[in-house]
Amino acid sequence: MNAYLGKLLHLSDPTLPIGGYSHSNGLETYVQHKIVKDDASTETFVHNMITNNLLYNDASFVKLAYEIALSNNIEGLIALDQECAALKAPSEIKQASRKLGIRLQKIFDRQITSPIIKEYQAAIASQDAEGHYSITFGLYAALFEIPLHEVIYAFLYNATVGMVTNAVKLVPLSQLSGQDILYKMQEVIQSTVSQVLILDRSLVGLCNIGFDIRCMEHERLYSRLYMS
Repeated sequence: MNAYLGKLLHLSDPTLPIGGYSHSNGLETYVQHKIVKDDASTETFVHNMITNNLLYNDASFVKLAYEIALSNNIEGLIALDQECAALKAPSEIKQASRKLGIRLQKIFDRQITSPIIKEYQAAIASQDAEGHYSITFGLYAALFEIPLHEVIYAFLYNATVGMVTNAVKLVPLSQLSGQDILYKMQEVIQSTVSQVLILDRSLVGLCNIGFDIRCMEHERLYSRLYMS
């Protein structure tokens, strides 16, 4: 059995107590606007989020953080964190990313220590960095010596589970419909991992204006179940 498997499953577990269940990442707005309203539109939403957003943003930041951690480049890690923060225009999304990242650090700081983790946390304390989730995920994955391909797949799978789980509650969908969508996304995730691994650096951070607008609108919805 692969020595890293347990650490990978732990790091990417959707039930980790970091508060992920309280964030819809804009999905609640899409549902209230009746853009996402049934099985087909939910599948389209999840597919588009993976291939048009996560590919160019958080999944790529996981990859870059992983590579920077291997080179023990704290300056590069801080710069990457600052870039990640600058690209998260909606305030709720930025706050969610920070909260998830800091809570992830609290869990795994008890399991592994490293100079780059301590330096990163010092940068967060001095407000030179914010501790974003994708950066933290990539950092710990590198320290746990998990192969990069598996790291990106697990990160995307975790995000997909979150989207499907929220859609089941919000649309609503049947549990079986949610599982059908999750199964269908396996090939999409695999293809996206391959793209992340070879993505031109200049394309990282590619903007998704529609997604950003829906996330900003979430702050002013009449009723909300989720924090983002």
